[in-house]
Amino acid sequence: MSWLDEVKWDDKGLVTAIAQDAAGGRVLMVAWMNRESLQLTADTGIAHYFSRSRQKLWKKGEESGHLQTVKELRLDCDGDVIVMQIEQIGGIACHTGRESCFYRKFDNGGWVTVDAVLKDPQQIYQA
Repeated sequence: MSWLDEVKWDDKGLVTAIAQDAAGGRVLMVAWMNRESLQLTADTGIAHYFSRSRQKLWKKGEESGHLQTVKELRLDCDGDVIVMQIEQIGGIACHTGRESCFYRKFDNGGWVTVDAVLKDPQQIYQA
């Protein structure tokens, strides 16, 4: 039995993947992985994901340069969530130009943006 067989893949062959900053512990993003992206992540030490909207593999940072170096992979007790301790190259994980995709918090009955844009996304994703 392969280590990949211990992962509980959903009906689309995907598993939830959480990228957490290895130094500070902040959750930077949540994405999806399939068998191939998880294998590539383990083999290369660079986070690879599966894009549900584009239906293809992607290496985090392939366009932006904001790669994620994986320090540790963990599988939860149910086998259906991967947590990766990562070093976020460039300090930006979110496509909005912020450190984390979790830049809004619930406050007083609504969502409030609490993290600044570190770099304009148009500068990051130049065509």
